[in-house]
Amino acid sequence: MKRALITGITGQDGSYLAEFLLEKGYEVHGIVRRVAIEDPEHRLWRILHIKDRVTLHAASLESLPSIYRVFRAVEPDECYHLAAQSFVTYSFEDEFSTLNSNINGTHYVLSAVHDCVPQCRFYFAASSEMFGKVVQVPQTEATPFHPRSAYGISKVAGFHLARNYREAYGIKAASGILYNHESPRRGFEFVTRKISSHAARIKLGLAKEVRLGNLDAQRDWGHAREYVRAMWMMLQQDEPEDYVIATGETHTVREFAEAAFAHLGLDYRDHVVLDPSLKRPAEVEILLGDATRARQQLGWSCQVKFKELVREMVDADLRFLTESGEVGMRGRARP
Repeated sequence: MKRALITGITGQDGSYLAEFLLEKGYEVHGIVRRVAIEDPEHRLWRILHIKDRVTLHAASLESLPSIYRVFRAVEPDECYHLAAQSFVTYSFEDEFSTLNSNINGTHYVLSAVHDCVPQCRFYFAASSEMFGKVVQVPQTEATPFHPRSAYGISKVAGFHLARNYREAYGIKAASGILYNHESPRRGFEFVTRKISSHAARIKLGLAKEVRLGNLDAQRDWGHAREYVRAMWMMLQQDEPEDYVIATGETHTVREFAEAAFAHLGLDYRDHVVLDPSLKRPAEVEILLGDATRARQQLGWSCQVKFKELVREMVDADLRFLTESGEVGMRGRARP
């Protein structure tokens, strides 16, 4: 039985990946902060349904000794490094924390692989935000990086760290340059979940508006459940490589809002309020990926289309609000 270790197992991608690996017959381990173990209802909500099938280890990506301790105990065959401060807006507010935790955390995990389990295959969660101010559309694995946020910069550093450990030490390290991928498990601070949850709240009479920044930003949106499958496929190759994972389609934030509200019979123009304070200091106008290498070498492809993804997210938020008790019998907010 193969043994996998996931950093960021409590996040959107980590939870889907844990499910996927369990279905594949893996023994799954995850690194979490101790506070998560002490408060599972709120901090482990994405994996509560599989918590008894995975083994969680308390450690911090800011502590090299704790990371080494986990790797020596688990001795994984595969390591998926997904943990990061991944909310781009926050990275503008606290650049130092984002750079410190994301870069050092990746370095610590790679060092632990090298020193404790050098035969372990390593996956690094890179990001389309590394391309930033793009020099070509669509972007491929050969497109130069021009990040426009501390988050993007930290991911470029992590990407080069993984490549250096591959080339200098023979670590079987692969990076997935994942474009925006969403699901009902996405955090509420991200614009897609902000839109889907507010659309549901407005439909149920729990809110009247949603405040958004740049409606014209274009993104390549896919489903997280399909993207974690690509992560696994990368680590099954004889020789590790880096891959762009994307749908090859781009849509604006405006289109996302339009589709979300239309699914509920609403017009987004009646409820979306433009808020200039929500715009990034340095905007990334368009991200569009070319996943040709992944299709040809991995056999990976995405099936969930844009509007299907939006509908799934809106329906999940509508169901959650209805079942959580926030809505009374007549669809009104409870006092």
